[in-house]
Amino acid sequence: MAELKFEITEHFGVLSQNARGWTKELNKISWNEREPKWDIREWNPDHTRMGKGVTLTEEEVDALRKLLNGEELDDDIDEDAFV
Repeated sequence: MAELKFEITEHFGVLSQNARGWTKELNKISWNEREPKWDIREWNPDHTRMGKGVTLTEEEVDALRKLLNGEELDDDIDEDAFV
């Protein structure tokens, strides 16, 4: 398995901390020397181990921000197609 390279390029804050000291954080991370993306995941105290997380593009963060602010979003989803 290839080694996963990452660099936290910007740290925005801690969302929560569990009893073991791991923190759920919002960061910008460069994965495998690519353009940094927004990232939410749990980290151990020295950032050498991580849990599963969510990585978002700038466009996805903008859409999330609008959803959290209660703004209407235009989408291409046909809601009538869902049961």
